[in-house]
Amino acid sequence: MNSSGHVDHDAVLRARTTLLGSGELTLCQKIEAYRVLADVSPLTYRPKLTYALVLRGFAAEFRDRPDVRLALFAEAVAVARGIGAQEPKGTQLLGEALYFYQRELFDADRPAEGQATREELTEVGLRGFERGQEPYRGLATVLAEEGRHREAALVLEEAARETSSSWSAIERAAALDAAGLRDQALEAFAEVVGTGRRALADDGTPLASVAMKLLQHSRMLDAAGRGGEAGAARAEALGLLAELARSGERRGWGSSVPLWAVLFALSGRVLEPAAAPGAPAPAFGTESGAWSRHVRRAYLEAVPALEARAGSLGPAERVTVHRRLTIRKTLLHGSHHLLPPPELRPLFDEGVALARRLGDEPGRGGGKLATALTDRCLYLLTARHYAEAHADLLEAAALPVG
Repeated sequence: MNSSGHVDHDAVLRARTTLLGSGELTLCQKIEAYRVLADVSPLTYRPKLTYALVLRGFAAEFRDRPDVRLALFAEAVAVARGIGAQEPKGTQLLGEALYFYQRELFDADRPAEGQATREELTEVGLRGFERGQEPYRGLATVLAEEGRHREAALVLEEAARETSSSWSAIERAAALDAAGLRDQALEAFAEVVGTGRRALADDGTPLASVAMKLLQHSRMLDAAGRGGEAGAARAEALGLLAELARSGERRGWGSSVPLWAVLFALSGRVLEPAAAPGAPAPAFGTESGAWSRHVRRAYLEAVPALEARAGSLGPAERVTVHRRLTIRKTLLHGSHHLLPPPELRPLFDEGVALARRLGDEPGRGGGKLATALTDRCLYLLTARHYAEAHADLLEAAALPVG
């Protein structure tokens, strides 16, 4: 349409001719044609235009042009709002456009607009979810970052009906735990462990992976006051580590670093401020690369402040802050390595040394030392230093939890 609201029939004809041509069109040519046709055939061309604008925002030529990316995502949002929530892909397209738009707003140091867009993002996603529409990718993560853990768990539960994976099951258990639904979280993580056991029996997963899941489950059981079950899980993990120390993995496997990084960060969630609307925090239990960019950046940029604070703390508080630092520095190194970087080892050694200085009294040093030894055990397990990992877990298992 032109500015007076009348259809420009010549422009419409040219756009249709362009799309019907035999030659392959560039994305820019498609966008120009879709812009013309979006008003005359909205059901057909608004979804296409939204998708094309989002795709254009990722063009290599705009890598250093945040202003252009912001404008493209803003246009995608405006177009998607006109699709209509009842359209099969309408909610998903609007959600994805809003997701990338809010990300650019935060990167452009426009936090108020970014937060308002995030709020729209979550409401759009949940409205579509309630109608039975497929949620846009990342909805559960954004909900968890905003402290809306029950809703995140519901979205993840529905997603699990479509596709089951260990990653999504861990994410759901984490959301349930953060929501205070401890029994449900334990049940969900027990399923993660059970799936690992069954795969191990079929020689379909590494021993290290199952041991990591057992130790995370033991930590959750301890926190719930179910010490007997926690001890049984640790004993089972000890058995796996003993086998690894004797003969290594039963067959060749890839890297365990991604799983280790997710579970290590998840184990430290209770040490961090709780997420809340307007005050987002990481979606622990999810790979850090899937966190919203501004949330991940704020979490990792806190390292210098924590380091400065650690030097002025008493022994017990310093152990806790050191653990928070170790988790952040682990994530700073990324989870794409085959083995964890060796430069992380001194952090785990220092954590154990700091905890040893507290003594072994229950409720004071013992629990912190058991935690530090288990942390180092998991690092060593991931680094394939199986005998050392087994020795650390043996010592940790003999200590009071706290």
